[in-house]
Amino acid sequence: MPVVEVHKLTKRYGDFVAIENVGFTVEEGEIFGILGPNGAGKTTTVECLQGLRMADEGELLVLGLDPRRHPDEVRRQIGSQLQESALPDRIKVWEALKLFSSFASGGPAWEAVLDQWGLSDKRNSPFGSLSGGQQQRLFVALAVVNAPKLVFLDEMTTGLDPMSRRATWDLIRQIRAGGTTVILVTHFMDEAEHLCDRVAVIDKKRVIALDTPARLIDEFAGETRVTFSTDHAELEFLSRLDEVSTIERKGPRVIVTGRGPLLARVAAELWTQGLSPIDLDVDRGSLEDVFLAITKTDS
Repeated sequence: MPVVEVHKLTKRYGDFVAIENVGFTVEEGEIFGILGPNGAGKTTTVECLQGLRMADEGELLVLGLDPRRHPDEVRRQIGSQLQESALPDRIKVWEALKLFSSFASGGPAWEAVLDQWGLSDKRNSPFGSLSGGQQQRLFVALAVVNAPKLVFLDEMTTGLDPMSRRATWDLIRQIRAGGTTVILVTHFMDEAEHLCDRVAVIDKKRVIALDTPARLIDEFAGETRVTFSTDHAELEFLSRLDEVSTIERKGPRVIVTGRGPLLARVAAELWTQGLSPIDLDVDRGSLEDVFLAITKTDS
């Protein structure tokens, strides 16, 4: 049974339609990405799922509950790091964790969460003195202090330096490794490609693509190129592979283009033929290429 089910979700503000006929499911144990440009409707979607905003139309189930009818019960079972998360500058790390744990039941002791998320040395530090990465670590700890079955993380790496971003990615993987399903809202395509099992791309108020990053890249990001060098004259054996569309030679340099698991198939076939080029390389599209392609098509 899916953890989240969304069918024809629509939210309006007066005459303005924020999202329209949005639909997807999230399976237990996934890191599920919701992607799109600013203003696409990502945050509105997850706020409806958390019962923070009232959906106007559609069917919603979060952990088997409709957040419009049972918002308090839904929020007791989920964790959330909102796009505009903030704490008073003077509140200490331990005070924030103790406060948040008092709102929840059944979760681990807040002291254990302090240790689990590497915040013990910042126990008595005020929130305002923490670095951006440390603040995000605290927000993650606050989101999971009630041992939720599902966590929403909304734009949590915006404004972080590259090192802090990568550290935050590790935190997200830790959440999933602990058995919690994660819904990650982001407009960073590299983040989604590295972290997410599946992604829904939202643009112009609706879902325009939904699949694994690898399948979306294979479908929309153009052909993959595998390159290597060899003095072997006969490469006809590669053209017989279903994944290969063209083979081009420039002296010893060979460029093989195609789709699907091209690198694996080419490498295996070269090995079978007794060839093992040391410069075998692959150039494939990215989720960013997918996004640019489908939003251009959709416009």
